[in-house]
Amino acid sequence: MRVAVTGGGGFLGSHLCEALLRRGDSVVCLDNFSTGDPANIAHLLSDPAFDFQHADVSVSVEVAGHIDAVAHLASPASPPDYLRQPLETLAVGSRGTENALRLALRHDARFILASTSEIYGDPLVHPQEEAYWGNVNSIGPRSVYDEAKRYAEAVSAAYRRTHRVNVGIARIFNTYGPRMRPHDGRVVSSFITQALTGEPLTIYGDGLQTRSFCFVDDLVRGLVALLDSSEMGPFNLGNPVERTVSELAEIVLAMTGSTSEVKYHPLPVDDPVRRRPVITRAREVLGWQPEIDITEGLRRTVAYFGARPDRLTASAAAIRGGQGETVPLATVTDAATMAQTIPGPSAASAEVASAAAAGPSASGG
Repeated sequence: MRVAVTGGGGFLGSHLCEALLRRGDSVVCLDNFSTGDPANIAHLLSDPAFDFQHADVSVSVEVAGHIDAVAHLASPASPPDYLRQPLETLAVGSRGTENALRLALRHDARFILASTSEIYGDPLVHPQEEAYWGNVNSIGPRSVYDEAKRYAEAVSAAYRRTHRVNVGIARIFNTYGPRMRPHDGRVVSSFITQALTGEPLTIYGDGLQTRSFCFVDDLVRGLVALLDSSEMGPFNLGNPVERTVSELAEIVLAMTGSTSEVKYHPLPVDDPVRRRPVITRAREVLGWQPEIDITEGLRRTVAYFGARPDRLTASAAAIRGGQGETVPLATVTDAATMAQTIPGPSAASAEVASAAAAGPSASGG
């Protein structure tokens, strides 16, 4: 099977590309590195079954030769990223999704959308099952991501009804693992970076808000299972084990042996208080459920971060303090900065090759 993966240079996208190649598929990876990292896919360039194309899918999505499936993962996904790029986030959720759907339509290809648990907003129903319509503030600061994904689901469903595109929708809950960027502002990466650099761990609110943390390998298995099916869903993909943010902080401190203190800051606007997926539909229809517990998943993630001390040092200042005190993410030298100097596909490939030769860059995708 030949699969086009938009956002293939990012955290989830690069793991999906790798999993598809590992099982014998061919992959066309499309990314403009606005939040991804060339280093994430540098090791894949030598594989003849892997093709990288520098592309902004909000502008167009063109792939030469036949493809059998499109996995649309392109989008800023962490709050600092989509708050820093609000219009780009809305564009990739709307125009980018439509362009990816048209690609699937032209090739009569399976299309899967990487949607999000943010569809549910700050939920009034707990735990969240797919039938819940959500509680989203359509004009709040987080709406640029929430509503972009809600529109992406709507247009995907419309293409299925109108053009019979073989659509599948995954609602992805909190996912963590190697290749997360230390400064991306997500709770797992922030806690690990702060613990390993001796910085105070930043907890927003009272720390009793909950999340459900799924290791990236498990999540990618779910995406592949959805890709291989003809089911639309939507399907919740996430770990149904619910933990408070304070519990996560305790686990990270114990695992790293860090003496970092914990500091509390005001809860951001519209931040969800409780989040846990019902995954019955994914279990019964896709035969999927997570297998890696948080201790093992965090052990692998801490090892990945610990092996890249330069990244941690460069990123520590960007996540220091409360939300209003943080250094702008643009001050961290990362792939988004590099992407501004990449004019086209050949130069992008050269940049990726350079990353492979130089080793890890300042941040993961």
